[in-house]
Amino acid sequence: MPKARSIITLAFCGWSTCVSAACPSLSSFYPEKLESPDSLPAWEGVRIKLSENFSQCLLSSEYFALLGAAQLNSDHLPEAMESLERALLLDPDNGAALIDYADALLQDGQLFAAIEANAMLLAREDVPKILLSQISQRQRDWSALTQQTSWQLDLLGGYDNNLNGAPDEDLITLTLSGEPILLSLSEEFQAAQGPFLNASLVARHRRLTPNAQHSFQGQVRGRLSENTASDVLQVAGRYNRLVGEGSLSRQWGGGINRLLFSGRPLFTGTDARYRFQFAGAGQCRPYLSGALQHQIWHEQRRLDGVEVKASFGASCPLAGDVAQRIKIEGSALHNAERNADRLGGNREGWQLLAEWQMALTRGVVSAQVTHTRLLDGRGFSPLLQNNARRDMKRSSILVQYREAIAWLGEDTQLVLNFYHQDQNSNLGLFETEDTSFEVGFSWEF
Repeated sequence: MPKARSIITLAFCGWSTCVSAACPSLSSFYPEKLESPDSLPAWEGVRIKLSENFSQCLLSSEYFALLGAAQLNSDHLPEAMESLERALLLDPDNGAALIDYADALLQDGQLFAAIEANAMLLAREDVPKILLSQISQRQRDWSALTQQTSWQLDLLGGYDNNLNGAPDEDLITLTLSGEPILLSLSEEFQAAQGPFLNASLVARHRRLTPNAQHSFQGQVRGRLSENTASDVLQVAGRYNRLVGEGSLSRQWGGGINRLLFSGRPLFTGTDARYRFQFAGAGQCRPYLSGALQHQIWHEQRRLDGVEVKASFGASCPLAGDVAQRIKIEGSALHNAERNADRLGGNREGWQLLAEWQMALTRGVVSAQVTHTRLLDGRGFSPLLQNNARRDMKRSSILVQYREAIAWLGEDTQLVLNFYHQDQNSNLGLFETEDTSFEVGFSWEF
């Protein structure tokens, strides 16, 4: 976004009010009088010299407008806003001060206040024609910032040692009439390993309003391999509304996620989420969140359920280093059965999550570790350990590295992913382990 100096060079002479007999002439400080009006050192010199006349120009709107311009163009934003506000208090019709004040508001992150201030300039009849086109152009540029649409395409290839999520063991122990019986799994239910191709297309749209930020996201993701029975297609959409900014904000929204396995609908989940981030100590950002998800398992509707998740967490820089951040979150889980005959009934549990991210010289490395424990409310099946309650513990780790690759085009990134999951259970049918590695590219446009 062009800084104020592109307009103020033409604005000051003839469009600011010169009052205050005690204040010395300021004509030598105007941009057109400087040897290098666009350079920071020139403006820094003007700022220092003008500061020497502060006590003499307390009632001069022209002085504070010029001082604010010098401060704005020498990267002293807080001081610039204070000076420009004072100039406008002394003379609300000072057009030069209003031009720079609108730009200062934008640099301070107050987009809608900047648009409103710039609109006040466009509504005036005394705007010099030489400035009108520039003011109109930046109004269009700033208004365009309220809506942004982006796309992301990921293409990755890799290897997975358990493409179909099969149990660890080929033999499953059943209990019939209280006696253990070993059952051999057919080949189609045993772990299949091999290379795969992962493709994902994500569309994001963000719309800003004076009171909130609205975000829309849609995703289509597919995984193909030689084991076509384990091919996956995922279609998802999400809407979020964010109110507030900085350390105090509220966010709520909803989404839908549909998963197809081997070409057939497997799972559909619809959810609603809420998150409240509140002011914390230092640079840490603690939050509370909750989620409600309705789960439909198309192949076995008796597994349908409603899951409630309540979480508390915090995101903090490591040792004050903004290049590294860590997030810790703990959650309580309750999954209620939709049908009275669901195997295991209701489920209770908890989850711990830790995320770490570090910015390197050429890229970003991140890691996510989760551990989840779920316990069924009643016996899972008389055929498995005499109707014991299923107890599952699942741990996973995801490590990712991203690096910009300029020679492959703008906004192109190299992506490396490593994933490992280990699920343990007192019922052997639910003992699984999965490890995968993938490498590819990501494009944003």
